[in-house]
Amino acid sequence: MKKLTEGLAAAFGLLAGAAAIAVTYLGHRLAGLPYLPFDVFDWQARALPGGLVTHTIDAMVVIIRGLRLGPTASTAKLAEQGLALAQFAGTWLVFGVVLAAAGKRRPRRRTLYGAVGGLILFITAAGIEAARGFPGSKPAASLPWLGLVLVGGGALLGRVLAAAAEPTGSSPQGELARRRFLRLVGTGSFVVIVTAAGVSLFSKKAKGAPAEADQEELAAAAKTSGPAASPPAAELQKRFPPVPGTRPELTQNADFYRIDINLRPPAIDAAAWRLKLEGLVERPLTLSLDDIRARPRQTQALTLSCISNPVGGDLISTGFWTGTPFKALLDEAGLKPGVQEIAIESADGFYESVPLAEALDGRTLLVYEMNGEPLTAEHGYPLRIFIPGHFGMKQPKWITRMQALDHPGRGFWVDRNWSATAFVKTTSVIDVAAVSAGRAPGSDLVPVGGIAYAGDKGISRVEVQADGGPWEAAELRQPALSPLAWVQWRYDWKAAPGKHVLRVRAFDGLGRPQIAEDRGTSPDGATGLHRRSADVSAGSKGTG
Repeated sequence: MKKLTEGLAAAFGLLAGAAAIAVTYLGHRLAGLPYLPFDVFDWQARALPGGLVTHTIDAMVVIIRGLRLGPTASTAKLAEQGLALAQFAGTWLVFGVVLAAAGKRRPRRRTLYGAVGGLILFITAAGIEAARGFPGSKPAASLPWLGLVLVGGGALLGRVLAAAAEPTGSSPQGELARRRFLRLVGTGSFVVIVTAAGVSLFSKKAKGAPAEADQEELAAAAKTSGPAASPPAAELQKRFPPVPGTRPELTQNADFYRIDINLRPPAIDAAAWRLKLEGLVERPLTLSLDDIRARPRQTQALTLSCISNPVGGDLISTGFWTGTPFKALLDEAGLKPGVQEIAIESADGFYESVPLAEALDGRTLLVYEMNGEPLTAEHGYPLRIFIPGHFGMKQPKWITRMQALDHPGRGFWVDRNWSATAFVKTTSVIDVAAVSAGRAPGSDLVPVGGIAYAGDKGISRVEVQADGGPWEAAELRQPALSPLAWVQWRYDWKAAPGKHVLRVRAFDGLGRPQIAEDRGTSPDGATGLHRRSADVSAGSKGTG
């Protein structure tokens, strides 16, 4: 009898896992069937203790920033997807090892044992899909598909392991058949994996070149309206240019940060989608996307920040968002006496609740466009909400239902021990200290630039400190794009040659300084002063 080693069994299990990943991906892309690796991971994000999820998020952000792996939001999402795939493939690796051990005494029963093991995986997967409500598919199609992949895959893995352990040399025809079978399985798995990779590659849409930022800002600003409308384009055009290297005042849609509880955004059919407004209202509403778009439009420049954004982080973006005022819909429905909050539910199972006063704020929008384009799936298509002054965790995407309550509602992240209010903390960032660019010839002034943000409170001033010295005023690039957007600033620093450390602090519209004490993101958002090192060489003066 040929010995089947644990390493060989693990390799076959890993190959089976890779093939199962590829097969379920093809089923998902071609027929909307469950993509099990991601579905299991998304279920875990909802089922695991909130503290564990929070620590994992914080650790991931620290690693990404510490190793400078790229934009935090997109890199974190890729890392999560990699973990999901590794977890799924690892399950099959362990399956292979266990199956090899279970069939030592009766190798020919490994096919049966594999089918039984696959059945256990199927029951587990079916329970997870049922708990998630079979998003994007129907049980009548999903369950047979999962059974075929998992039970059939388990049986095939058992057959492969049995074939790998068959005697060698005793029968030339048997040995030839065994090798052909193993070669066929290996080749077939490779073809499936490569095909799935090709489908994934060619299904991604190429991104077009972004429009010229300044012109886009001015054109969009001219179309804003409501209590948070932008200043006239003529006023914006008079402002000084930002220091080269400062993040753009307007974030392109492709660069807008994305943080949510899904590896993939929900796939929503806008034609079938409906928004329900129910609860303590006189006239419950059920609205299509066309119904909402037909109501009065309001566009405003808005900055959105994640509560997990560390000091100086990039989980913050600004765009022009278009929608209809939430207040108008509530007035149309007619709120009954005693309403305290409006609970909001999303297609992905996310939920949040808005205090009535904030729901009635004229700046609170039900949003369906972003920078003049329909919301993308990643950013909440077909409908999301913006509520002034709060971190992104209070701003649900993919909204499907709202309910007027006479008591405080629940929040997904609040239930996981994050802030109940999630008010934005005043923050400021040094984006660039242009020691070798942007300086006038012969000048010893180094342009320093960045952004400051305080939610709906505005920014009254920004100050910069070099090497622990006095705080000096920076120049604000005013007026801001809107009362709800961040402000760019500039500071001309008279720098001596050598290594330096710069710090920045901001004051909100009421003159209150940002919190200087260093605190982590959980549970209320990060505080502290951002710092940046700068190395000014004696020969760099006037390099322009």
